[in-house]
Amino acid sequence: MTARPVLVHVTTTDISLELLLGPQLRAFRDAGFDVVGVSAPGPFTAALEADGIRHVPLRHATRSMALHHDVAALGELVRVFRDLAPSIVHTHNPKPGVYGRIAARLARVPVVVNTVHGLYATPDDPWKKRAVVYSLERIAAAASDAELLQNSEDVPVLRSLRVPASRIRVLGNGVDLGRFDHRSVDPDSARRLRAEIGVHDDEIAVGVVGRLVWEKGYREVFEAARQLADTSAKVRFVVVGPTDFDKADAITSDDIAAAEAIGNVTFLGHRNDVEALYGAFDIYVLASYREGFPRSAMEAAAMGLPIVATDIRGCRQVVERERTGLLVPVRDPAALASAIDRLARDADTRSEMSIAAVAKAHAEFDQHRVIDITLDTYRRLLEDHGIAVPARVA
Repeated sequence: MTARPVLVHVTTTDISLELLLGPQLRAFRDAGFDVVGVSAPGPFTAALEADGIRHVPLRHATRSMALHHDVAALGELVRVFRDLAPSIVHTHNPKPGVYGRIAARLARVPVVVNTVHGLYATPDDPWKKRAVVYSLERIAAAASDAELLQNSEDVPVLRSLRVPASRIRVLGNGVDLGRFDHRSVDPDSARRLRAEIGVHDDEIAVGVVGRLVWEKGYREVFEAARQLADTSAKVRFVVVGPTDFDKADAITSDDIAAAEAIGNVTFLGHRNDVEALYGAFDIYVLASYREGFPRSAMEAAAMGLPIVATDIRGCRQVVERERTGLLVPVRDPAALASAIDRLARDADTRSEMSIAAVAKAHAEFDQHRVIDITLDTYRRLLEDHGIAVPARVA
């Protein structure tokens, strides 16, 4: 029996392997690969290993700015890759996307693939940030065989960095439309859940899902909540997501207490029933400063929620202005509050946008399309290197 080719996916944290890539990793396993996840160790590795996906801890992986850890992680990864002898290394996230590609090439891995989850700098960023990010990206991209871009807006940037067009493929992004299905919402269960999380019958529930870091636009969300606290259209902001104290812009316990003091903001922390929570919301908000192709907004759309989002790369791909939601300027709490207030007062528009959002999700946000494109990329590159392709991929 021919051994299965080893496929290694590298991320910063295990939560990315499980919550963001889990369905893909399981699909690659089912396609005939021996799938290995490499990241900092954590509580999510048990779920991966229970599904037959090995995990190798990367001790020096960190989300914080720590150059000495990043250099150590590069050397650690070279040793890991030499030990695992993978046919393919597939990297993710800004930092492992850089040192992971370089380490894979140093370890002579035959096929190196990187997913660009939105370049960490955009053309609107200060030139110093762009110079650093784009220089690192150009170096790392020279070590890869394929760059899978979630967002088409990043294509011209990579081309300007002289990444060959033959290496670039637009991947898009997707979610599990079976899990995030608006038809699964039971009105009675949704009402009970609303009561459990403190949403009154006369309130419009505005959901926000994401890590508690300021980059996600929480400062503007909290200010919008303050502006809407005394309006006739009663709104309650429900924030779902874990703290992320490794990040320099982490929201602190004092910040949470100050937001709760506004009176119409509720924090739920990390939840595993996010699909049920979407069913209990009336509006979804994403006020981020930077996104690649936001998963939470795709999930909300699939669940039939009208969305208010910032007019940035990523959000523009999910939200169709005035059809599935509203786009507002970044860092503009007044515009954010006005858009939320408009939808809170207009049930008919919310209903129309709900129908359009579901249709867009089913047309554009199916994770099976992402899986198929990735597997096709693996097949092509393995064949180019004369490596046997699993029968289910060939």
